[in-house]
Amino acid sequence: MQKLLKRLLAALCLCTWLAALAQPATQPAQPPIRIALIESMSGAFANTGEAVFRNLVWATERINARGGVKLPGGARNLVIERYDNKGQNEESLAALRSAIDDGITVIAQGNSSAIAAVLIDAINKHNERSPGKRVLFLNYSAVDPILTNEKCSYWHFRFDAHADMRMAALMDVLKDDASLKSIYLIGQDYSFGQAVLREARKQIAVQRPDVQIVGDELHALGRVKDFIPYAVKIKASGAQAVLTGNWGNDLTLLIKAAKEVGYDGKFYTFYGNALGVPAALGDAGVGKVIAVADWFPNEPGAASEAFYQAFRQRFPKPQDDYVHMRMQLMVEALAQSIERAGSTESGAVAAEMERAVATVSGHKGTMRATDHQFQQPLLVAMMGKQGTPGIRFDVEGSGYGFRVIKTITPERAEQPNSCRMVRP
Repeated sequence: MQKLLKRLLAALCLCTWLAALAQPATQPAQPPIRIALIESMSGAFANTGEAVFRNLVWATERINARGGVKLPGGARNLVIERYDNKGQNEESLAALRSAIDDGITVIAQGNSSAIAAVLIDAINKHNERSPGKRVLFLNYSAVDPILTNEKCSYWHFRFDAHADMRMAALMDVLKDDASLKSIYLIGQDYSFGQAVLREARKQIAVQRPDVQIVGDELHALGRVKDFIPYAVKIKASGAQAVLTGNWGNDLTLLIKAAKEVGYDGKFYTFYGNALGVPAALGDAGVGKVIAVADWFPNEPGAASEAFYQAFRQRFPKPQDDYVHMRMQLMVEALAQSIERAGSTESGAVAAEMERAVATVSGHKGTMRATDHQFQQPLLVAMMGKQGTPGIRFDVEGSGYGFRVIKTITPERAEQPNSCRMVRP
């Protein structure tokens, strides 16, 4: 009976979601509020840019379906406009200039901490030079800790947990793995990848000083086409596990190479739960791939289930199965902040964003004003076969999904910061 009630509640939540999105909301007479998405829409990481675009479009559709963002002059819809940065710093700066020239005052980016750092510097300078045309930077995935510490900016808001927060969550699981005695660290050679390995060394030394680090290396970002040599070294090292912050094709190709050479150790990952990884590993990943995120499709609860099913109804293709709660919370926080400010002027919106509290499908997050780092629960999950306990939903039609094995509260996930915020 309890299971039946849960299913009925999930169905009711799903119907509510779909009804809201299906409503032919009255089109606001005012021009839309445009958000510039600056991401890789071509090249090695194009799949990550397209995945983000789907998430943000879905978030804006939900807000537009309920009448848009309410302002004194009338309600306004939200729209996402794409700017391809080809994964390059200079292209990102060119995209930023184009977006500003197009009159856009909200910038969204995340898939590269190096690019995020460049954008923060450029936006700081622009806003100082042109106080009448200031812009905001919403970051959903660039997780180098420095971005909300030494490089923190009044105009930058991060909605993803940074690398040290994610690492601490993984370590909550790793420290209890008594059988683990050796580990191999590998990452992408740029600010984020370096930060991940640096924090891994630090936390392993504290949490599990008995674990030997048998490999520690960085590789070029997005340039390695054949990871077999890396996989051979990992296997030869005798490492019982690999820890990596790799994302996109750099993670998928690494995982595929490990499978090809017959490596059978565990993978502690930041992003091993999507974009081809489960399908690449198959049975070899069952009980061995561990990932950390702000949300997983198999998180228990009717509201979470309905949230995921609504996304899959909107984007039914298996290859489009990539949804992030934090991106939904980010757009909710933006809409809320604009409404509270009663204006789209970036200074007024930033002042409200500093104290944003956003909730979507029972998930709640709070912006910390001291450093503009969003605080939210973190979950750690283990890969397994669809249909086994805790895994109702698979990933990308692969037949494999992730079972939540640990939930870290926002209070426990929170980390200190060294930000010295300069406010206008």
